[in-house]
Amino acid sequence: MTASADSDLETPPEPPATTPASARAPTRRYEARRKAIVASAVEELNHKGIRGMTLGDVAGRLDLVPTGVIYYFRNKEELAQACFLRAIERFDALIAEGRGGAVLTERVARFTTAFFDFKRRAAAGEAEQIAVFNDVRALNCAPVNEAYTDMFRHARELLDVPGEALLPRLHRNARAHLLLSEMFWAVAWVKHFELADYDRAASRMTDLLTHGLAAPGAAWPKRRPLDLTHADDRHADTSSELFLKAATELINAEGYHGASVERISGKLNVSKGAFYHHNETKDELVIACFQRAFDIMWRAIRAAETQGGSGLEVLAAITSALVEYQVGGAAPLLRTSALTTVPEAIQPELMEKFDRLSLRFASILSDGIADGSIRPVDVNVGAQMITAMINAASELHYWAPGLTAASAADHYVRPFFEGLVSPTAG
Repeated sequence: MTASADSDLETPPEPPATTPASARAPTRRYEARRKAIVASAVEELNHKGIRGMTLGDVAGRLDLVPTGVIYYFRNKEELAQACFLRAIERFDALIAEGRGGAVLTERVARFTTAFFDFKRRAAAGEAEQIAVFNDVRALNCAPVNEAYTDMFRHARELLDVPGEALLPRLHRNARAHLLLSEMFWAVAWVKHFELADYDRAASRMTDLLTHGLAAPGAAWPKRRPLDLTHADDRHADTSSELFLKAATELINAEGYHGASVERISGKLNVSKGAFYHHNETKDELVIACFQRAFDIMWRAIRAAETQGGSGLEVLAAITSALVEYQVGGAAPLLRTSALTTVPEAIQPELMEKFDRLSLRFASILSDGIADGSIRPVDVNVGAQMITAMINAASELHYWAPGLTAASAADHYVRPFFEGLVSPTAG
């Protein structure tokens, strides 16, 4: 976004000499400028994350000097706070739209439709883009954390339909996290749709959220443990694994720019020299983190396919094993949402590898549709939603405290396959 054609955005307005700026009612000009700065910051946040955003880059998008931004926001953190609070406010409005439904299926449909309609208008320039929540934790801002928690509660209340049986709290928490996470990840794949087809994407996603993937009457497969480790893993030596784990945790929490060499080294209590003894560059380590996640996911796919079974059995085994791995917490997978903030030089290669995984999930879905274990669904949307469900499991411990790796399949994976309207499974 640029505003070079708008002369009103070139220099900040001067407050009246006799009245403190803090005591004045904001003028329309002041509010317009502030709004433009937030919009510019959203673009920077969504591409670089909190750690990578600078006031200089935000100002540059508006042909301003950094002091022109500081007039409105004292620092980067205050500006990021405004961006996230605006995004939360938008999501709260979308959730409120969903709560107008009389039954759960209608509530989910209204929420999903409202979300995709908003994204269509934003893509068309008819509404302002909002910040994504990939590294919102990196801000560590109490007002944002409180507002985000309230938003989660509102999403959970969306599932509490008057007159319908109330799910146990742990189930509701897990399903609310699943619902929000699917919406958050949708921004990564809906851009592949024509704007005129956003309503089509909404209906396909609504169908999957409410009714799941499993064919009507299909029995939930018995748990099939998968071996996700290999002795010949090139990252299996202790030192390399420690660096991979530290970098993965930092990137998951604070994005690519938040995982600096200093912070990774500090997390392990080693020197920068020790870092460079084991890693040529930071980007080499980041690529290795992604590759490790890809390797583990492929390992799950190969192991489940080797065991055989229906498409539903194979997918249930893959997703359950990967979610259990995430919830176990020993060494989480790198969240695929981190792809949005990695340098453009390494992004295409990583995206290509991710797309291969998505294609395989779509292929297994097709197998399940062919053998009758999976409902006829949009396999492309379904594959993206499978990825989102696995991806979001790394944060389940925040939103469903008490959920264990052993119970994750019944509380989180199974509702994904059988739909948010399905009864509890234990």
